[in-house]
Amino acid sequence: MQTIRKTPDDGPKASAAPRPAATLILLRDAPGGLETLMIERHAGLGFAPGALVFPGGCLAAEDRHPTGIPGGGLHPARLAAIRETFEECGILLARRHDGALPDPARCADLVARYRARLLSGDITFGSVIEAEGLVPADDRLVAFGHWVTPAVRPRRFDTVFFIAAVPPGQQAEPDGSEIVSCRWGRPAEIIEAADAGAVRLIFATRMNLMRLATSRTVAEAVETAMRQPLVRIVPEWIETSAGAELRIPEGAGYCPCVVPAVPADMA
Repeated sequence: MQTIRKTPDDGPKASAAPRPAATLILLRDAPGGLETLMIERHAGLGFAPGALVFPGGCLAAEDRHPTGIPGGGLHPARLAAIRETFEECGILLARRHDGALPDPARCADLVARYRARLLSGDITFGSVIEAEGLVPADDRLVAFGHWVTPAVRPRRFDTVFFIAAVPPGQQAEPDGSEIVSCRWGRPAEIIEAADAGAVRLIFATRMNLMRLATSRTVAEAVETAMRQPLVRIVPEWIETSAGAELRIPEGAGYCPCVVPAVPADMA
């Protein structure tokens, strides 16, 4: 079977450099098994319009050089994942200085008072944290995956995926602009809905859901992730006589490592 490997020299779209990004996969235990929070992107967006994704986004300047966060030394990707999650779905992974989690009612109040100003750029996440006497709970995040968009795509991201248990009592609420809905679901059921055409998933989201579907509880998912070395994955687009395929390295925690390639699932 003849194969043709797409490389960055295959066309003008291959010149885009990947932008650093971070994603937070929020998990909870439910009667039917492990559930994850999915957010629905607005259908008018340029990247992944209408898709179900996990909260996250590109690293901002304030993530690399944060102000108002005591101690410093917080990895930019971890801070970006926490910040984006608060902005997109109103879930705050933070602690008081005494180590306790803030009350859910207080977190909801912070969403009401600050989120619109954060989204408009009037204030920074660090200034909110400082004003409220909080610190990001980055220790709750466990690295789960590291995905880079294939070089053949016009929009590319170098994204670290983290998993974390959702703080007790906090409720997800979409920002109403970029994100139009939030929903919890079992990973396998979300994949089934996508296969039936009821929802849209992009490739990395689907692969992470497939991996999550092998865990029954949050504790099991976290334990498995902590044992798995973090491997930088750049899916390889392969043209074969049977159709295009996407291939990823073995040993990164994902299975299968070869799947049919669907261009619409890449962005």
